[in-house]
Amino acid sequence: MRGLLARIGPIAGGAIALAAAACAPTDPTVPAADQGPPTALVSAPPAPMAAHAKTELGDLIESAPRPVVAGERLNVELLRRFYARHGFAPVWTTRQSQADSLINAVSRADDHGLAPELFHADLLRSSSKLPTLDRELLLSNAFLSYADALARGVMPAERRRDDQVLAPEPVDVAAVLDAAIGSPDPAAVIEALAPKTSTYRALRQALYDFRAGIPVGGRTATTGLREVRVNLERERWLPRRLPADRVWVNAADQRLVMYRDDRPAFSTRVVVGQAERRNQSPEFQASIDAIWFNPPWVVPEDIARDEILPKASQDPDYLARHNMVLLPNGTLQQSAGVSSGLGQLLFDMKNRFDVYLHDTPSKDLFGRDDRRVSHGCIRVENSQTLAALLMQQPAAAIDRATATGSTNRRSLPKPVPVFVVYETAFADVDGKLQFRADVYGRDDEVWQQLNPKSRMMAER
Repeated sequence: MRGLLARIGPIAGGAIALAAAACAPTDPTVPAADQGPPTALVSAPPAPMAAHAKTELGDLIESAPRPVVAGERLNVELLRRFYARHGFAPVWTTRQSQADSLINAVSRADDHGLAPELFHADLLRSSSKLPTLDRELLLSNAFLSYADALARGVMPAERRRDDQVLAPEPVDVAAVLDAAIGSPDPAAVIEALAPKTSTYRALRQALYDFRAGIPVGGRTATTGLREVRVNLERERWLPRRLPADRVWVNAADQRLVMYRDDRPAFSTRVVVGQAERRNQSPEFQASIDAIWFNPPWVVPEDIARDEILPKASQDPDYLARHNMVLLPNGTLQQSAGVSSGLGQLLFDMKNRFDVYLHDTPSKDLFGRDDRRVSHGCIRVENSQTLAALLMQQPAAAIDRATATGSTNRRSLPKPVPVFVVYETAFADVDGKLQFRADVYGRDDEVWQQLNPKSRMMAER
């Protein structure tokens, strides 16, 4: 159910004023109280840099829209940001030991499921043969690009589909590289940008096991290595400090897990979006602020037009049987009640996709292995239990509230972040690595960015 009832107006004299769904102008963020103290190397995006200094190195950086060294393209934005901190003067001519440490880190990028070739690994091994300034730029670009990949992924949000908007906190990788240069262990500073989730650890362990010929989760290196690398990338799209209390929905697993104090407290099956692209559940973060009890459903215009009204034109009693009415403004509305498409509970989580968690009268769907039948929203099997946990009330209190039949909205004691993800390889609540089918067909899109050959062909 998309759109849903995005707004229910004031209830006065028993009348419920309904308005059309409205999208949030920006992605919701986790409240500051849930995020914990900021990581030392994480900062807001840096202010725009002034024009480059008139040095030979600065001129080289600005010589073309995207400069090339020994056939390898460089990232002008990252280079400009880094060298602005150094007056556009060379850095590595007097820091050979730090460069060697970082070259070694790049050569081990595959420990994170990243191809070292993405960061000029082949050229780095013979970089001493390059002209001095070419070597300077190549080293910096390799280290900055590797740091950027660990911090937010090789495929950051701006390179993904518009329904994949998960992103970590912004990191100034130029500042991180400076911190690495001044550290006794430069490589460790860069490596610290990687996620530390249980799934990331389990996926990295799977890499080691596959190399040793050890099957993992019923997969061998031949069948599982790509999935592991793709999902390591997805982990890099997540905030580094996940809220200790959160709701986690994995569309690929068709399950929801609620965490309390970073420990799984509740798990249930869910129905998610269909395999058809336009109805797939998106990947995003929001915040559950309140719960609607006995919500009516304002049917989204496209669902009404394409699915419901054609049936009503063939069957005059169709709308009445489904407790639906066509309002004077042309909006199709289904009355609240146990037979409502939203069931008796809607978890209010404003987001630009108009995707929500909600109850459903179609309980039989939860017994299916393939529960991809919605238009993008997530139907929760044990929605009363989830509501009780979120409201910090006994389940009986939730039942009493729905039993009244009246529509009302109750705020949570504290907003709870919710993440809707798509992980085809992940650590379950026991820390065991699980694999799921890529029914949405998203793995290949990520793999194309991780595979140096595919990426090179795409950039030509």
